[in-house]
Amino acid sequence: MSDFLNAEQLEGLDAYWRASNYLAVGQIYLRGNPLLKQPLTLAHIKPRLLGHWGTTPGLNLIYTHLNRLINQYDLNMLFIAGPGHGGPAVVAQTYLEGTYTEFCPSVECNENGLLRLFRQFSWPYGISSHVSAQIPGSIHEGGELGYSLAHAYGAAFDNPDLIVACVIGDGEAETGTLAASWHSNKFLNPARDGAVLPILHLNGYKIANPTVLSRISEDELSALLYGYGYDPYFVEGDDPTQVHQALAQTLDTMVLKIRDIQLEARRPGQSTPLQRPLWPMLVLRTPKGWTGPKFVDGHRVEGTCRAHQVPLTDFQQPLHVRQLEEWLNSYRPDELFDENGALLPEITALAPTGHRRMSANPHANGGVLLRPLDVPRFSDYAVKFATPGSLRAEATRVMGRFLRDVMKNNLTAGNFRLFGPDETASNRLDAVYEVSAKAWMEPLEPDDLNLATDGRVMEILSEQVCEGWLEGYLLTGRHGFLSCYEAFIHIVDSMVNQHAKWLKTAADVPWRQPIASLNYLLTSHVWRQDHNGFSHQDPGFLDLVANKKPDVVRIYLPPDANCLLSVTDHCLRSRDYINVIVAGKQLEWQWLDIDAATRHCQKGIGRWDWACRNDEDPDVVMACAGDVPTLETLAAVTLLREYVADLRVRVVNVVDLMVLQPSYQHPHGIPDSEFDDLFTLDKPVIFAFHGYPALIHRLLYKRTNHENFHVRGFKEEGATTTPFDMAVINNLDRYQLALDVIERVPRLQEQIALAKARYWSTMERHKLYLIEHGQDMPEVLNWQWTQVEC
Repeated sequence: MSDFLNAEQLEGLDAYWRASNYLAVGQIYLRGNPLLKQPLTLAHIKPRLLGHWGTTPGLNLIYTHLNRLINQYDLNMLFIAGPGHGGPAVVAQTYLEGTYTEFCPSVECNENGLLRLFRQFSWPYGISSHVSAQIPGSIHEGGELGYSLAHAYGAAFDNPDLIVACVIGDGEAETGTLAASWHSNKFLNPARDGAVLPILHLNGYKIANPTVLSRISEDELSALLYGYGYDPYFVEGDDPTQVHQALAQTLDTMVLKIRDIQLEARRPGQSTPLQRPLWPMLVLRTPKGWTGPKFVDGHRVEGTCRAHQVPLTDFQQPLHVRQLEEWLNSYRPDELFDENGALLPEITALAPTGHRRMSANPHANGGVLLRPLDVPRFSDYAVKFATPGSLRAEATRVMGRFLRDVMKNNLTAGNFRLFGPDETASNRLDAVYEVSAKAWMEPLEPDDLNLATDGRVMEILSEQVCEGWLEGYLLTGRHGFLSCYEAFIHIVDSMVNQHAKWLKTAADVPWRQPIASLNYLLTSHVWRQDHNGFSHQDPGFLDLVANKKPDVVRIYLPPDANCLLSVTDHCLRSRDYINVIVAGKQLEWQWLDIDAATRHCQKGIGRWDWACRNDEDPDVVMACAGDVPTLETLAAVTLLREYVADLRVRVVNVVDLMVLQPSYQHPHGIPDSEFDDLFTLDKPVIFAFHGYPALIHRLLYKRTNHENFHVRGFKEEGATTTPFDMAVINNLDRYQLALDVIERVPRLQEQIALAKARYWSTMERHKLYLIEHGQDMPEVLNWQWTQVEC
């Protein structure tokens, strides 16, 4: 059998691979003498050796061969490096393609540029050892492992001409997120989506242990991957010539199979139902740290976990200096670079050009491709009522009708998708099914509802995969929304951390264009998970998000449906933020008409004049943030009318939580003068909050009247109980709030004993009724706001 590559092709691929490996080793080790024109000395070696070598040669090999494939078939290809420490390889490739120099002109294609390239890597205020937002072609840093495949599929959705090559490290393959992500192929429609080419790179080891998938037999691994729905192709070896030949031939075969799948799915006049294809994937087995030192100090390195990070570390030993010099020279740099340090023209010519370079693919800088959403007027979906508190509505159902038409207006453009873990209907967003079903590539059964191969509602019971899909979709220039039960959004805490860090870094990179915001709807929230119990009751995601940089995060707590519409419209139009909206899905009283809601949400905070009483010089300020805290606050106001007829009460509602911070801490923060006007300089403030009370104190601790704020919220008391009892056991209920007022208004001190007795009597009556009847007291169930003259 003849070789697939001729001698010239083989020599070119190997030279390109050697050049990229040389650049990778140089980045890890060198701060001087980049072309080894002088004998290597300690002075040429970085004092702090950071970065990872083990995965690098495999990544370079794959990238080099994908370049050949792009040129051969004129492919539009995006590269995602799953192995977390693959930075040296990807940076090397972007430099060889010339993209790095285009974006960073000081890193020239000469000896001086090489020196800059090497010195900046893992250097103070240089670039990280991961493939961060600073690196052209990247949409995925890989700081935390497991997201690569979900990001790849998110990038491929609605991108019919794109192939996303996703390299999955065998260590990464052990993470839960990656394990679930294999199922993403069940949602990829070959007629209208792009393709994902998974490349499982088995190099045998993690930091200190062997990897699971590298130790099971090929038969077992093949069965596993086939069971996930893939057609696995295997390439392995440690002889460069044999691996080059096998890899080139195998990749050709796989690309042609992808083309056949897509051509068949896109055939004009297609009459047979579209079926999920068996997509090809590659399993590449090469030694960890391949082409590096085979032994160091008598210990085997290549092909072991010792190659994971920095194989040579003790340069006080002259032997290690010599070994590093021999290692670098093994790539024969004199055959790769000219006297000035530029890559030889015949090697440079092997890379794709223009946007066909993976490091210059526009999809890797999604803001360049971003098209605005066609968003209908949110006011057209408004809940109409005569007076505050005269009508009940399900806020998220109202939002669902708005999102339905967002989906409808952008369906043809393929510019919007809704994501969630099997909860779209549960969260009352099922109006979207009127225009788009859920994506589903498997056979349908008679009782299946709202499933279709062309659906753009994405549901899989893995919050991590939903999050990864959405991030990949956004990072490549589209828009989306994710809905989730509030308690379980914590499953993606670390993914949100990583995305926030990406956005912060990207904002400092001049050539990165803004992308659509990462938008969350958290519903089925802590105060309305009474039926599911303690396991479903946790509002702590707000605390996590509030820790992120103020330029990145926004938190919204709309009190009713019209405010939710206004906030949703704003979030859909925003860029480069993480927007968190918390809203209930149950029938609740509605407070603001659409005009008032719009004004209120634009400000983010406001005094509700219609709920106030003689409040120009109030005795107390009653503040609230969240739908249930707002309900309980207003109910407490009606109680206080009975308890203290002449009490002067001001009601302040907070929609945008970040307004509580001073303006010098957060862009949305209101000035101290406005804050003082709302909350006064010295009056007690009873603040009913959706989440953990400490968050409010943290946000406003620098405000003038902070010591007079008394915050009620979730205090980690949960149960399977009634909605109102959830408020009671966390001391957020109307009776507690009314008692808080009486205890803190100085002129009411004589009433405290009576108020406490009344409170405990009410609580006893509440508990007895609750246990006997299994529901809340009629005075709670039937409560309704009554308007009085202020």
